[in-house]
Amino acid sequence: MVMPDLFGTPVVPGLSTATDIIDSSEEAALIAGIDGEALAPFRFQGWLGKRLTHSFGWNYDFENGAFAEADPLPDWLRPLRTRAAEFAGLDPEALVQILLIRYDPGAGIGWHKDRPLYEHVIGVSLGHAATMRLRRRIDQRFERASVPLAPRSIYHLSGEVRNAFEHSIAPMDVPRWSVTFRSLRAHKKTAGG
Repeated sequence: MVMPDLFGTPVVPGLSTATDIIDSSEEAALIAGIDGEALAPFRFQGWLGKRLTHSFGWNYDFENGAFAEADPLPDWLRPLRTRAAEFAGLDPEALVQILLIRYDPGAGIGWHKDRPLYEHVIGVSLGHAATMRLRRRIDQRFERASVPLAPRSIYHLSGEVRNAFEHSIAPMDVPRWSVTFRSLRAHKKTAGG
């Protein structure tokens, strides 16, 4: 399990976490907001995932590799984006890609790194506790760590953990929701994605 050392430095550089970023009534409202959106199964190169998603701001289409504008950020997500940005030390306007996910029972997310066009990745976990697993290959083995994601907690991936590590969440027997905020790498902003 990833824990800070005696000096408060995370074991995996670039990883920040906090609990209770919102209260239980805000969590319930966010879950209702997510469930009220047009969620669709995640699609990846002809494969249909069990998790349901919807993007705002920008969307990366895993079927054709296109990066395109999506629906504008709704007002009900703006306060959470502001809190996520404050936690990460960023301007809220820098968080231009917002992904809603509902993990129904049996849904998880396999090992992956977020697309290179994204820089900061900030996630808010809702509903039930989960564990985010981290790994990076070193020679013929993996260095591994895990991060508990309590309901109403937040994490920020940047730097080494964002660029060198893959992450995943094992399938669970209970539903879970999340909101992920991403910024674009500076060189991608001017290149149009």
